[in-house]
Amino acid sequence: MIKKLNLLNQEEIYALLGVQDKNLKALEKEFKVDITLRHNPNDDGAIITLEGVNSRVDKAYSRLKKNLDILRQPPIPNANASDKIPFADGIIFKPSHAKPIKPRTQNQNEYIKTILEHDLTICTGPAGTGKTFLACAVALRALEMGTIGKIVVTRPIVEAGEKLGFLPGDINEKVDPYLRPVYDAFQTMLGAERFNALRYANIVEIVPLAYMRGRTLENSFIILDEAQNTQPEQMKMFLTRMGLNSKMVVTGDITQIDLPKHQESGLIKIKRILAKVSGVAFFAFENIDIVRHPLVKNILAAYDKWEKTK
Repeated sequence: MIKKLNLLNQEEIYALLGVQDKNLKALEKEFKVDITLRHNPNDDGAIITLEGVNSRVDKAYSRLKKNLDILRQPPIPNANASDKIPFADGIIFKPSHAKPIKPRTQNQNEYIKTILEHDLTICTGPAGTGKTFLACAVALRALEMGTIGKIVVTRPIVEAGEKLGFLPGDINEKVDPYLRPVYDAFQTMLGAERFNALRYANIVEIVPLAYMRGRTLENSFIILDEAQNTQPEQMKMFLTRMGLNSKMVVTGDITQIDLPKHQESGLIKIKRILAKVSGVAFFAFENIDIVRHPLVKNILAAYDKWEKTK
């Protein structure tokens, strides 16, 4: 049995194929069918051909058609972009080896919409609310869709002096422990092998904040993690790295600032500076949005209560 599906443009091709045809390869493996793609010589479209046992071809075709129909849904009349959920069944990113990544609270869903609608989103909130993890998932989705070509995630290394000097190895080995949480997030969504391949190809880059100086990042999705530990000058340096067709997300927890007491956090100051700048969105999670072990929420509540008595 043979079935064909017409794709109209590059956006539809990227959405259904995925990075390096990952989605189609996964579909072939799941339904045991042969899938080929032929680009149209006269336009930006293409034709997907599915071949194999009738029942398996039907199921694979239905999956592709459903995703394509969702992608082609027209905007809701007289509604803004936040009224339309752009992902099938609320899925942000679908790993080939794990469960799909979805928002788990209403605020997480609103956070994703905020990122999609703004070039710069500044998100604060306690640990475990998904600030950075969800931003990374949206970045991977944008990479998969072909709307950006590179993901850059950076963190300030607040111990970049005496403490760091005592660690063994070269500078990359010294900063590696501080970037490890970001590695873990990407490995969860991509798997170690694919993550390492994207890093090797410089498509996903994870670097200390100090390495960002002097760069202009175009066609990129850029995430600043642990932003509460930036100084105001570092925050300004980071924000001015944005180039054309790029999106930025800044995340941090203002209750866990590790800077010396006499230094002001760039994350706290930024709200006063950029409050009225068009295109910038501020988003705040609360303890109720914590999706880690339930005990984490209780621990943070206990600390909040204790600090109020000091």
